[in-house]
Amino acid sequence: MSDATGRRVLHVPSGVAGDRVDAAIARLFGLSRTKAAELVVAGEVTLNGSRPAKSDRVEEGSLLEVTIPAPKRPVQVRAEVVAGLRVVHEDDAIVIVDKPVGVAAHPSVGWAGPTVLGHLAGAGHRVATTGASERQGIVQRLDVGTSGLMVVAKSEYAYSRLKDAFRSRAVDKTYHALVQGHLDPLRGTIDAPIVRHVKHDYKFTVGQGGRHSVTHYDTFEAHRFASLLEVKLETGRTHQIRVHMSVLHHPCVGDLTYGADPVLAIRVGLSRQWLHAVRLGFTHPETDAWVEFESTYPSELADALEVIRDAD
Repeated sequence: MSDATGRRVLHVPSGVAGDRVDAAIARLFGLSRTKAAELVVAGEVTLNGSRPAKSDRVEEGSLLEVTIPAPKRPVQVRAEVVAGLRVVHEDDAIVIVDKPVGVAAHPSVGWAGPTVLGHLAGAGHRVATTGASERQGIVQRLDVGTSGLMVVAKSEYAYSRLKDAFRSRAVDKTYHALVQGHLDPLRGTIDAPIVRHVKHDYKFTVGQGGRHSVTHYDTFEAHRFASLLEVKLETGRTHQIRVHMSVLHHPCVGDLTYGADPVLAIRVGLSRQWLHAVRLGFTHPETDAWVEFESTYPSELADALEVIRDAD
């Protein structure tokens, strides 16, 4: 039995008796095991009137109630040329863009601002059609508040090869970050799993059960109030550099979300985190040659760095 809200009610048949709750739901309703587990964790499932754990076992004849939310309508790419977004390189396989702050990689629920894909569509650039409609061609992302280099695939073959390269960590992703204070040691590696914050779903933190996350850093300049770091990502988790620096109590200057000093942010004139993707290198998906691209600091980051240097 089902109703207009997506609520399904049935008695457990003998064919799934003894299965885990998530496995039984997946089989009974044609869902993936992951999706079924998410429904259990979200409280959308009851078994004989109680909320089960996803690992609980179902018995024949038990009353199973599951609410399956209606699928979300896909977010559409809005073609719109974005001021300040620069195409660094383009060929038949890839397009490299230098993304300004305030621009998302692709459209998403809750984001109505400009996007890299929207700019490429508005400027007449073709991208790969692989992936969800709102993320076609996207093989990597930068935070809205982070500027710098991104690659977008233009062909299906390039998309596949670049996804594999990012997955196998064969891409050189280099950032510069201005962080508060001085790291000890001046050069090191942060290996700490990242999970979504339990109280704020827009934030992440370090915690048990998180995704494996490795950040390598080297101090370029040490100043009175802050240090300029070169950072290389071995993995590419959301907010990875920002989270790892914050956990060490050296947040990126201006990153108020992750504990930066608001007084220092005002002093250097920043309303964003000082974090820029300066270099991107990888094996070209069609020529197999190593290619590398570089980006200079945007004016607000360069100006903030000069304020820090002058404070010495």
